[in-house]
Amino acid sequence: MSYFERFFNFYVNSSIHVSFSVVALALVTYIDLDITSDGILLLFLFFGSVSGYNFVKYAEVAGLHHRSLTKSLREIQIFSFACGVGFLLSLFWLTREALLGMFFLGVLTLFYAVPFFSRKRSLRSITGLKVYIIAFVWAGATVLIPVVQSSCKITTDVWIVFLQRVIFIIILMIPFEIRDLQYDDKSLKTLPQLLGIDRVKKLGYFLLFLYSSMFFLREETSVIIFLMHVFVSFLLGICIYKSNMMRKRYFTSFWVESIPIIFGIIALMYTIIFEH
Repeated sequence: MSYFERFFNFYVNSSIHVSFSVVALALVTYIDLDITSDGILLLFLFFGSVSGYNFVKYAEVAGLHHRSLTKSLREIQIFSFACGVGFLLSLFWLTREALLGMFFLGVLTLFYAVPFFSRKRSLRSITGLKVYIIAFVWAGATVLIPVVQSSCKITTDVWIVFLQRVIFIIILMIPFEIRDLQYDDKSLKTLPQLLGIDRVKKLGYFLLFLYSSMFFLREETSVIIFLMHVFVSFLLGICIYKSNMMRKRYFTSFWVESIPIIFGIIALMYTIIFEH
């Protein structure tokens, strides 16, 4: 395996890529709502996402095989620990309201990953709940937390952006749900299990239309920002169209998860071009 392949695998498997996606969506929120960005909060979201995602993905594996961990998994553990330290240090710069919000989202994530219920069931094993928990946590972390950290009022536009973000994440999850259809327990009743692949794709297209239409409910926005969202919706639509159970892992874990990063880059370009 070449050094590039090792680096790429580490980049994806250690949740760096998905954590950049979280940060990118927070940047989109700042642009969407015309709020001054907070670098400390973006670092907090990055460190917290790496720690949280790797805990969800690898806690059980590490617990069962702690004496025989592969080198790559040990590297991920060390990196996650370093990010955990960064996460804890960045807490000191958060407002009380942001801390309370993140505490709630953190507890929800913990219940999602760790079995606390009867028969050792976690929230993600409860029928039909997985995608909605993920969407709510992402929307809360990338919309509500940046707003309260900036001491801004939670207006009607903020709630609309929050609902748009929930819908955005549900759409983003559809290619993952299709990919995992052959592996997921049927008791989970994921969207593809309930609707089938063709109908869940049609649901995705409808949600994209709903997502874009919600801009007309907002009191303040711009044509450029609207077109920015429409372009990203187009990219999401392509990903849904191309999704199937035979797609390679990196189609979803890299390319689909790149869409929020592309979103964030476009938002930064908008700021550079139109704000300065």
